[in-house]
Amino acid sequence: MTYRIRMKAHHLTAALALVGLMALIPGWTPAYGDSAQVTSLLRRANTSATQLKNDSVEMESYARSQLQWQTHARQVNLIKEHVNNSGKILADLHEARDTAEPWQQEAIDRITPLLQELASNTTSIIDHLNEKQQTWHPEYESYLKSNAEVATDLSNLIRDYLAYGEAKSKSESLGKTLGFSPSQGPAE
Repeated sequence: MTYRIRMKAHHLTAALALVGLMALIPGWTPAYGDSAQVTSLLRRANTSATQLKNDSVEMESYARSQLQWQTHARQVNLIKEHVNNSGKILADLHEARDTAEPWQQEAIDRITPLLQELASNTTSIIDHLNEKQQTWHPEYESYLKSNAEVATDLSNLIRDYLAYGEAKSKSESLGKTLGFSPSQGPAE
């Protein structure tokens, strides 16, 4: 390698190391772009919501079968764990909300009521199983159906916001490569 290329490589390495160190500083965020912390939390929320959706849809199918109440109880415990995990992630999202971009804040605001509804439905399912272990009532099936629908909506919502964030990031990166400022588009 020539001396000039080696120097550029050293400068690039030093710059990357500096950015990496700055990212470790609590509260530091880049001057532009989306909050990496919030995006990471949204990805975790997406994983949890997908598990929640799968387990809720599976449990809804139990209402149409002759499975024992213990099988229902095991499944609702899985759902409860996912709801609790999602609640912890949501709490972290709310803590990081001030550092979030507007679209990320909107995602947090729209996730919150869906997760609250899932928690309420899950509590109702647990209460029903505790009170009426051997008998299914129409409201029980309604809770199962509602949980499956809301969990699916939650999963789709988070997935769509993450897709938006990725598309936005790619667009901004391409704009930067082409020399546009964030508020500027191509010359007309």
